[in-house]
Amino acid sequence: MTVRFGVVVFPGSNCDSDVYHVIRDVLGQPVDYVWHEETDVSRYQCIVLPGGFSYGDYLRAGALARFSPVMRGVEEYAHDGGLVLGICNGFQILLESGLLPGAMLPNDCLEFRCGWVNLRVDNAGTPFTLEYRRGEVVRMPVAHHEGNYVLEKESLEALKKRGGITFTYVDESGRPGKESNPNGALLNIAGIVNERGNVLGMMPHPERCSERILGGEDGLRVFQSVVRYYS
Repeated sequence: MTVRFGVVVFPGSNCDSDVYHVIRDVLGQPVDYVWHEETDVSRYQCIVLPGGFSYGDYLRAGALARFSPVMRGVEEYAHDGGLVLGICNGFQILLESGLLPGAMLPNDCLEFRCGWVNLRVDNAGTPFTLEYRRGEVVRMPVAHHEGNYVLEKESLEALKKRGGITFTYVDESGRPGKESNPNGALLNIAGIVNERGNVLGMMPHPERCSERILGGEDGLRVFQSVVRYYS
């Protein structure tokens, strides 16, 4: 099965080439860079908003990228049911654009956090998590200063109830707690999906753990899941 991916490139993106490499050279699927000034992304079956520091993270992470021309196309694409994956800064942009609920605050430690974390897969039924098992614990790296996910109480309960939490920071046994939370996010949330299930935002970097030489391959299954979804 062939699935065409588009990787959006904003001024300040720095993980775009990593995602491109994984999709083309590891996954073996066609992929294009999509410059931030483009407005039509309808030719793709999955759009990826990569990590980095779009527009220098001025104002706050993702705040300016949300108004770039390409996001008009991405928002229309998502509303039509197209798959959108936001990784780290991409997650922040999805929040700013309203494609996902909630907001990001600076990490509660007020430090940039960079390292490997354990994640529990809480929803294995999305187009991005089909290759995982519900309750499975996987390892992925994080690298961010604003990953402290917040959401008002009523919406948070609704998110939980509908299975919108996809990944949770946990210890090796799968238990969430303060020690396993790198940024202070509510309920140790590391990734969420919209109600329709076609837009996923996650702070960990699956593209950085898609090859054994990099220390793990758990992230590759995010991209493999998309291909499986279209199979």
